[in-house]
Amino acid sequence: MSLAPRAVLVHRRTEYEELLARHGTHGQAAFFLSTRGRSVQEIAERHARHRRALVDVAAAVPQQWRSTRVERADLDRFLFAPEDVVVVVGQDGLVANAAKYLAGRPVIGVDADPGRNPGVLVRHRAADTAALCRAAVAPGVRTDALTMVEAVADDTQRLLALNEIYLGPAGHQTARYRIRPDAADPQAEELQASSGVLVGTGTGATGWLRSLWAERGSGLRLPGPADPRLLWFVREAWPSPVTGTRLVAGELGREDGLSLTVESDRMVVFGDGVESDALELTWGQSVRLSVSPTRLHLVV
Repeated sequence: MSLAPRAVLVHRRTEYEELLARHGTHGQAAFFLSTRGRSVQEIAERHARHRRALVDVAAAVPQQWRSTRVERADLDRFLFAPEDVVVVVGQDGLVANAAKYLAGRPVIGVDADPGRNPGVLVRHRAADTAALCRAAVAPGVRTDALTMVEAVADDTQRLLALNEIYLGPAGHQTARYRIRPDAADPQAEELQASSGVLVGTGTGATGWLRSLWAERGSGLRLPGPADPRLLWFVREAWPSPVTGTRLVAGELGREDGLSLTVESDRMVVFGDGVESDALELTWGQSVRLSVSPTRLHLVV
């Protein structure tokens, strides 16, 4: 007998909850904010809207289903099951944070505070949860399959991201590495010194990737979320007698890759802005960036 589906409600602590954890009471949090010219009222109201959305989503899960909750901070320790339907309640960034743990499971994005979020990934309202849950397990469910980017190191470490992956120094130093796009030409390699390399997807093309693309005045075409292409940019490459600036931007198709070999003491690789979940590479190690075979399946 197959198990009933399980709704996994992914959420994160609100700013108000973090303030209480830091300052102990509402009054102390209010005093702290007042010394910085802010009011606790708006933050408390946003917290109330978020909690109400979470309660409404939980109540709307079909009665015969199982359900559980997991906070963003616990995602790397949570064991997802094959029959799970993931309901992310929050902001677009929370969907990106969860994406690498989901291995193709259907995802429903619920906007906890409509009007404040772009709603690119959290497209739905809490009131739609019941219908979306049933749709997620129906034959022929309609999803947007969003392209993800992956980094695979030579020691088998692997990192997935929905928006972008950054490779660079751990602090504000200069990273040194050899960069090589997939190519038959052995000359298509360059020793570089820079602030790092960003490789982004179409979903990330509304954020950091777009900022670099616009700043560079790039002629490359930005991908869409389901487009199986990535763009990559080197940040602030420094020319010197031994380091070059020839290979500073490009496009990766489904079968392409971008390889880097570390020539610094240490470089970090992290995805979607989560530095706490970074790969660490040391001198001589290599890593390859490419389109991931894993996609995020967002229920529409």
